[in-house]
Amino acid sequence: MNLTSERRIKLTTQMSYRLDQGNGICTYCIGIEDDGSHSLLDYESILESAHNLESIAASLNSIVLERKIIQGEVSKDGKMLEEDVIEQDEKKEEEKQQCSKDIGIPTRCALVIQRVETHLIDYAPPSSSTNTNKATKKNEPSSIEETLSARNIRVAVVGNVDAGKSTLIGTLTTSCLDDGRGKSRTSIMKHRHEIESGRTSTATTHLMGFRSTGEPIAGRDSIRSNRRRTEDEIVRESDRIVTLMDLAGHEKYLKTTIHGVASGFADYGLILVNSRHPPTHMTHHHLNLCCSYGIPVIVVFTKIDGCPSHARKQSKEEVVKLLRSPDIGKRAYAIKCEDDIEKAMVNLNSLAPMFDISSVTGEGMNLLRKMLFQLPKRRKHENRVNKPFEFLVEDIFNVPGVGAVVSGFVFAGELTVGSNAHVYVGPTDDGTFLKTTAKSAHISRINTLHVTSGQNACLALALGKEVRKKLRRGMVVLKESPTSTKEFEAEICVLKGEGTTIRRSYQAYVHILNVRQSAFARDIEVINHHSLGVPPSHKAAVDEDNEDGLKSIVLRPGSRAKVRFEFAKRPVSANFMVIDAIFHVDEIL
Repeated sequence: MNLTSERRIKLTTQMSYRLDQGNGICTYCIGIEDDGSHSLLDYESILESAHNLESIAASLNSIVLERKIIQGEVSKDGKMLEEDVIEQDEKKEEEKQQCSKDIGIPTRCALVIQRVETHLIDYAPPSSSTNTNKATKKNEPSSIEETLSARNIRVAVVGNVDAGKSTLIGTLTTSCLDDGRGKSRTSIMKHRHEIESGRTSTATTHLMGFRSTGEPIAGRDSIRSNRRRTEDEIVRESDRIVTLMDLAGHEKYLKTTIHGVASGFADYGLILVNSRHPPTHMTHHHLNLCCSYGIPVIVVFTKIDGCPSHARKQSKEEVVKLLRSPDIGKRAYAIKCEDDIEKAMVNLNSLAPMFDISSVTGEGMNLLRKMLFQLPKRRKHENRVNKPFEFLVEDIFNVPGVGAVVSGFVFAGELTVGSNAHVYVGPTDDGTFLKTTAKSAHISRINTLHVTSGQNACLALALGKEVRKKLRRGMVVLKESPTSTKEFEAEICVLKGEGTTIRRSYQAYVHILNVRQSAFARDIEVINHHSLGVPPSHKAAVDEDNEDGLKSIVLRPGSRAKVRFEFAKRPVSANFMVIDAIFHVDEIL
């Protein structure tokens, strides 16, 4: 029968799920009803159904290992007879000679389908080394779970609103050049208003895959050029993954960008600069943001096609000045060839590699791809596998037939989902945690039974309709000892600002991993202000507005202090080990 597009999509999703459940192998029995009885279909109907399933398997990068057509099990009067198994080979002519096509002869078919895991194929040429053991260990195949954790480099893409961030990501992930009128950016944008205005307002992630040789995985289907490959297809073919985080560039969405960097666990940052205009104050903000988190930066000058030489020269000079400033402290290093990439890899913490690219002509894109492929993983999430399980909730969904689903990042530990996977979700507004079960999990749209630290995953939770209303972003999923708190201590440094003073009861907007909430400064203690050369105005002084006459410390740009904060609205998990945080105030940043 001719499949409709909706039916084909449903069968494709169903086969993908069955392949995941069977570790890459599944068996289809055509001509058998759900209750086990014979469907009594003839040869032509069975053959057409088998051809449809083989076509769907090919779209999922799978092959048919074995096909058996069975006739003669049931007579015309419905009585069971001895089966006559006819094993088919690949030649269609021999199929027709061996099978009876007479109408009324009950026929059924058994298909064994196996997924071809292309990431397990070694595309590198055989080594000429005599030490075969080392060569075997080096080329040892890896699992998808390992690719998505140990060999997944996370890169935050930031820059001014006109720098072409979404266009660059669309060009890299689809392997197609831009037409200069928004072709690349519209392929990855999420909302309608983003497509119409060309301005990104949300933080989204996009996968770019590489084979072991460094060859990028084309984002477009090789057979249907207008179809874009899904995340699971890219992951299955890749030996190395680069996760590109598209962040907003407009000043209006600065808080969204800060949250994306705070919760994105970026290994590196791509700072995009429009080569046709000097860098703006937003470029300075983004450089400060990445350097405050200790993220190595790579500067990319975009739109060099048709850009006057004097404008490009001026933009580069301004960027070099920003990199040399005391609050950033980076040395610019221009990348002109592959040898420059090798030299820049030696010290990425003090160097800032600079690329000239064009998403329209493709100039410089190959060098940038090679740089992304060779970047070493900076955050060792696999070292946190032995710690208690901790999952940071970034988004919440209500999937029909599944229930509550939370997506986010596995911050520590590992979890095997199932009926015995008891977890705690919270904290709720009153500080308590909800006890539930993690029924199933997905990573990059691939069904899995095990998630580990360093992976972006989705967990399906067994929660009732009323209880799931308590879920919100910023929660955590823990396996043991859940506790909550409304207070925390932090050592802060006021980076930049004019006329800003911070004192007791000061309110700031705090970004700690996936938590973003207002907090009040309850107590301030200056850290060794003599050795840091803090001006006298930063020392303890009597606050004239304080009715009790108590001494209060005033902090200004350049000050370092230990501050005890209290969240303004709701408690958060006390299991956080705070490493990086940003206290966002419009006058400071």
